[in-house]
Amino acid sequence: MVLGKNVVIYDLDDTLYNKTSEFAEILDTTMAEALVYDLGLKMDINEAKDLVTLSYKIYRDGGEIFYRDYGIKPQDLFIAYHKRKPVEKIVPYNNLLEKIKKVDAEQYIFTASDRYASEKILKHLGLYEFFKDRYYSVEDFGVFKKNESTDVYYEYCKKINVDPKDCVFVDDSYSNLEFAKETGMTTVRIYYKNNSAKDKTYIDYAYKGIESFLDNVIG
Repeated sequence: MVLGKNVVIYDLDDTLYNKTSEFAEILDTTMAEALVYDLGLKMDINEAKDLVTLSYKIYRDGGEIFYRDYGIKPQDLFIAYHKRKPVEKIVPYNNLLEKIKKVDAEQYIFTASDRYASEKILKHLGLYEFFKDRYYSVEDFGVFKKNESTDVYYEYCKKINVDPKDCVFVDDSYSNLEFAKETGMTTVRIYYKNNSAKDKTYIDYAYKGIESFLDNVIG
């Protein structure tokens, strides 16, 4: 068991790998390119990138400003962005698979990446064979976010046939963890600089990096 639970559900992006500040900037540029080149947004790339960065700061979603103010559809950006996502620039952790195999619980992934990008990321991280039948995208449930309601978390647990109260949910985004907690899950936040969510009562545990969490639960 892990933290008294039988199931661990991991977020993928920025949780099972470290989104460095350099990679974050690359992703902002990638989203801006998807908006301008693929979706026809009438805007300079640098201006679009600045708005993506601002949108993350305000809404924890790089596309939210464009949904609200520019008529961009979430599904369209979801598809265009993930086709461009530069998975090859992710730096995998050493020996992550070996640590995950030692965790005494059923393990799954629930990601806001689409299935196309998720498969590429998992293969790049060396985790695909382990999780190939145990990872799901928000798109599998007809949505494109994890931070709008508890509904998708209940649907996810129904899909894998578990009770939310038997689950530990591990994510870097505290806005996702709020809804996971409302379903009864135990919540773990992964952070990389400072734990900026110390005041969030719906976060049960916080660890600096996924390796710290794994070392703790297998130790």
